[in-house]
Amino acid sequence: MKKICVYCGSSPGRRPEYVAAARFLAEELLLREIGLVYGGAHVGIMGEIANTVLKGGGEVIGIMPQALVDWEVSHTGLTELIIVKSMHERKAMMADLSQGFIALPGGLGTIEELFEVLTWAQLGFHKKPCGLLNANGYYDHLSSFLDHTVEEGFVKDVHRSMLIVEKNPATLLDRFTTYVPPLVNKWIDREDT
Repeated sequence: MKKICVYCGSSPGRRPEYVAAARFLAEELLLREIGLVYGGAHVGIMGEIANTVLKGGGEVIGIMPQALVDWEVSHTGLTELIIVKSMHERKAMMADLSQGFIALPGGLGTIEELFEVLTWAQLGFHKKPCGLLNANGYYDHLSSFLDHTVEEGFVKDVHRSMLIVEKNPATLLDRFTTYVPPLVNKWIDREDT
């Protein structure tokens, strides 16, 4: 893996463990010489992971719509900041540049971005691993809900297992390296979405 896309909050959250998880993940990316692709902000957990990777000499690519750049939340010290026209273009470019996807704690945008790439994996648009770094149990309820979707017959077990959930960044990345995607019959092509 050359680059991992990390979705995370533009807020630091209430608990110091969330920011610490960003640092731990950044340090693990540096150790493995994996570049970071992320949303391009200098604030919150986003800023923490970017700054940690940069301080360690790693590559950080931020992708941000012009509207957010205009709000002055973009990080000005990245290896590369790519400015795009829309959130849709941002998400597509983040997916294209990355060999895997991890969600740190974050809000609606973080969850939406992760579920979009997870849905793309379910449909067979890509075969890249998707994971949650479950810092301080942040994603416990979401994981339980996903188990519930299987129990209620809305998600197949094979698709539920596509989302890797770990508390430790090293363990999560180890599982990424051994990830074997399930065989999925494509219903439509990505270009049709």
